[in-house]
Amino acid sequence: MAYTKRFDGRKFDETRKITAKVGVVPNADGSAMFAFGDTVAIAAVYGPKQLHPQHMQNPEKGIMRVNYQMMSFSVSERIRPGPSKRSTEISKISEWALASSTLLDEFPNTVVDVHIMISQADASTRCAGINAASLALAHAGVPMKDFVTSVSIGKMDKQMVVDVTKEEEDYEEGEGATDIAMSFMNRAESLVHIQLDGKISPKELKEAVNLGKKACKKIYETQKKALKEIQEMEKEKW
Repeated sequence: MAYTKRFDGRKFDETRKITAKVGVVPNADGSAMFAFGDTVAIAAVYGPKQLHPQHMQNPEKGIMRVNYQMMSFSVSERIRPGPSKRSTEISKISEWALASSTLLDEFPNTVVDVHIMISQADASTRCAGINAASLALAHAGVPMKDFVTSVSIGKMDKQMVVDVTKEEEDYEEGEGATDIAMSFMNRAESLVHIQLDGKISPKELKEAVNLGKKACKKIYETQKKALKEIQEMEKEKW
């Protein structure tokens, strides 16, 4: 049976409600919350700061370390606390995506630590995490070429959809579900990260990337607005 109507009633090219807020972790150098509907990510940035031990330092530029984790209460079945193979993989992928935008050449021998916590999960967690982390990096004053903006595109049987939910991830009719997470730098319109889980043709992949690029422009505007709001609030304090 063809996937002709989304489970939550959205249009095929429509994201869930997007929410973003900057400055949510007071003791961090930069922080942000980003949500796609019921998927909520919080990111906190610490640094640039001196990297220890010294033998790990890079004398030419700073390095970034990303730690992604889902809180044990983020899904209905309690997750075992601590790192897992999945969280380690997503941490590294998020690091690669975010590093494409940051300019750490000005900070040799330093480290920027990025902590991404998923407090509530309904799929698309890595995308929400990257969006929150990019905002948090900007809030921390880390020099950047642009925000990194991320979204998931799904193929339900033969139908492309934007911003996949857990119910859609589990779709099994026809060709089943294919989940594609992707990230862009919007001003340059450059794709900086893509992951694919499932089967898709080259033509369908091109369609997915175009859908993702369009959705990320909307997310990008939300990121810019959230950062501007906190900058204006902080300016008023002074």
